[in-house]
This record gives sequence, structure tokens and C-alpha cells, in this order.
Amino acid sequence: MIEKDLNQSVIFPVGEKIENDYFVGDAYLSMLTTQSNPIGNVTFAPNARNNWHVHEGGQILLVTGGEGYYQEEGKVAQRLKAGDVVEIATGIKHWHGAASDSWFVHLAIVRDSSKGETNWLEPVSESQYQEANQSK
Repeated sequence: MIEKDLNQSVIFPVGEKIENDYFVGDAYLSMLTTQSNPIGNVTFAPNARNNWHVHEGGQILLVTGGEGYYQEEGKVAQRLKAGDVVEIATGIKHWHGAASDSWFVHLAIVRDSSKGETNWLEPVSESQYQEANQSK
């Protein structure tokens, strides 16, 4: 998905560039709700991804555009595209991000924010990311 296609297919605002140490590459966030079950629209540029992390209350990803990956620790990465849904159980170490050749957009829904904040861990290594990109 090229940037022109991304701009014509977005449903929700792209949001602000994420400026922290939990992402590699350019990613953007627009919070749609911030109440008991926060929902964020997350947009990843090609090659961008977040660090390994854990949600104590679980998470749901609804893919709305582009192509990317989701990987749980110890498992093979899953290629994702628009329309895919990922249910992430409580306490599962995982990462998600764009494919090397595509933008990637998803809604990230926190299932139970009362169980605590996201526990951010180490970055996904370049070799782990390249291995994911081989699993088309």
C-alpha cells in the first residue's frame, strides 16, 4: 500500500506521530476513545513496528488497511491484512507492525484497562522482523 492509497482509504484520523522508545520507525496514533476500553487507531509506515509488550487486560486488533504482522513469543508471525481480527489473551508477550513493503493500520482495543498499563519490553530484533517478512 503506497501513501497515496493509504490517504484515500483511511477511515479514522491518522493522528500524531508516536514519539517514544517503544516503536521502531514511523508510527502514528489517534485515540478514538479513552474511557474504560480505550480504542486507538494506529498507523505504521513500512518497516515500522512496536516493541515486544504485554497487556495485562488483553487486546483486540481490527486491521483496517495495508499489510503487517502480529507475532506471539515462541510462535511464527502471522501476516495480517484489512479485515483480519486478532484477539490477544491477557499476559501474552507479542508485537505488531507493518510489512516491509506496506503501510499498516489497525484499531487497538484494550479489553480491560482496569488490570493495568501496557508492559513495554525489548525491541523486536532486526533478524526477528526480517524472519516475519519472509512468512508471506
